[in-house]
Amino acid sequence: MISILRTTSAHPGFVALVRHLDAYLAHIDGDEHAFYAQYNKIAALQNVVVALEGDTPIGCGAFKPFDEKSVEVKRMYVLPEWRGKGVANQVLSELERWAAELSYSSCLLETGLRMPDAVAFYTKNGYLRTENFGQYVGVENSVCFEKELQI
Repeated sequence: MISILRTTSAHPGFVALVRHLDAYLAHIDGDEHAFYAQYNKIAALQNVVVALEGDTPIGCGAFKPFDEKSVEVKRMYVLPEWRGKGVANQVLSELERWAAELSYSSCLLETGLRMPDAVAFYTKNGYLRTENFGQYVGVENSVCFEKELQI
């Protein structure tokens, strides 16, 4: 049975999963990894979701305020052995519910064109491709998405 925990970036399971995520992204992004890493610090994230199988963290995600109406979804990751089992859907759904509860009306996110599974996942979950925002404007590998939330 998978449980979903709302927490902060201080949660040790989240920290451990992000280490796995960063290693994966360093491999995928190569020389561009340092550019992306500067925008993925986790020290102050107040809205973190960890998926647990028993006491074992198996997936995570977070959001941070982007502006007064939107949040940016960050640090989505599921351990490889748990992929394809709905864990990412549960994490993303919980992040969206939480954002809506806090009166945000949309979620934004950035992922990379080198991660076609991530692009397909967000598309399947109702995210629409949008113009690259903020630091991702003009970055060829970046693809940005947005989803309006049901408040």
